[in-house]
Amino acid sequence: MNTHILNTEVQDFINANLKSNITKLILKGSPFAEITMQELAEQIEAKNKCKQKLPTWFKAENIYYPTKLNIEQTSSEIAAKYKANLVSGNSLIDITGGFGVDSYYFSQKVKNVIHYEINRDLSKIVTHNIKQLTVKNIETYIGNGIEYLQNNNKKYDWIYTDPSRRNNTKGKVFLLQDCLPNIPKNIDLLFQKSKNILLKASPILDIKSAINELKFIKEIHVIAIENEVKELLFILERNYTQTIEIKTINFNKTGTQYFNFNLFEESFASYSEPKKYLYEPNAAILKAGGFNQISAKLKIDKLHQHSHLYTSEKLVKFPGRRFEIKYEIPYNTKQLKKLIPSKKANITTRNFPETVAKIRKKTKLKEGGNQYLFFTTNLNNKHIILICEKV
Repeated sequence: MNTHILNTEVQDFINANLKSNITKLILKGSPFAEITMQELAEQIEAKNKCKQKLPTWFKAENIYYPTKLNIEQTSSEIAAKYKANLVSGNSLIDITGGFGVDSYYFSQKVKNVIHYEINRDLSKIVTHNIKQLTVKNIETYIGNGIEYLQNNNKKYDWIYTDPSRRNNTKGKVFLLQDCLPNIPKNIDLLFQKSKNILLKASPILDIKSAINELKFIKEIHVIAIENEVKELLFILERNYTQTIEIKTINFNKTGTQYFNFNLFEESFASYSEPKKYLYEPNAAILKAGGFNQISAKLKIDKLHQHSHLYTSEKLVKFPGRRFEIKYEIPYNTKQLKKLIPSKKANITTRNFPETVAKIRKKTKLKEGGNQYLFFTTNLNNKHIILICEKV
C-alpha cells in the first residue's frame, strides 16, 4: 500500500482522469516521483469498477483501491445489503475478509465485526477505508482466518466466509472442497466456534454437489441482479435437520422478484398447450431448479417437462418475464418471416435443437423490436414458435 496515493494532489489527479484513456495515460508517465504510472492506472481502473458496483466507496473521499481483480471478486453493495439482513447478534467474524464490503454491511446489523484477511496489503487497505467510511465497530486483522479460529477459544454468533475460487495448484475452481479455505474439511471447527455459518459460493456451483459437501444446511439463497445470478448463499445452523428452504431473489430496475420453496417438498407441474400468456422464470429460479414448484404454487402450466416455460389463460404475478402470445406456429421459417414484417425480433430458445445464432442466420431477423420469439418444444414434442409481446 503506497500511502503517497492518498495525497490530495494525487487524489485530484485520479478523479480528474476517471474518463481518460488508460493506455494514453500510461504512455505519458507518472507526474509524481513516489508513485508509478501503473499504480495510478490501477487506482483509476479500480475506482471506475466501483461506480456502479460500490457507489458508497466511489463517492467517499480518500478511498484506497486494491487491484481491479479484488473489486471484481467482491460482493456488490446490493448483494452485501441483502446478506446483512440474514445475520444479527453481538458478534460476527468474517474469516475471508477481502475488500470488506460484506463486513461493512454486517457492521450495521451486528454489534461487533471482526475482519480477517490473509493478504497483508488488502487488510491494510480495508483498515484505512473503514476509517474513511467512519465505521467504529469493525476490527481488522492480518492472517489466516481458519488458523485464528484453531488457536483461540472465542465463540461468535455468526461466522461468514467467502472462500477464494482461485486455488494455487488447481487454478480457478468451483467445488467447495477445492476453494481456499476448504470449508467442508473445516466445517466441524467452524461449528465449534459458532452455531450459525453464512457461506458465499460461486454462482456456477452445482447446488446438489454443495448439499453433499456440507451439513446442517437450513437455507439456500440464490441472488440474481438484473437477471444474472451473482451469488449462492448457504445458511448452516448447527444440528439443523429439517427441510432446506430455497429463497430466490432477482433485483432489477423495476423492483425485486422473490420466489421461495422447500427443496424436498413433493411438487408436481401441470402441463398444457400454450394459452393466452407465456412466462419465463428469472435466472435465480432457473438456477435453483424450482421448475415444478413454480407451476404448482402459481397454478400455471408448463409447456414441456424440459422447456421451463409456463402458460395461463389469466395473467398472474410472476417472478420473471411475462408475455402475451399473439401467434403460435409450427417451426417454419417461411411462415415466420410473413408474421415479422419489421425483420426485427428478440429471440429466445428453450428446449430447442438450434441456437439463436443459427436461427438468426436462417431467418435474417435482426435483434430488437417489440416482438419476442420463443423457439421451444410443446408437450407433444413438436417444435413450435411463439410470437409474443411483452406485458
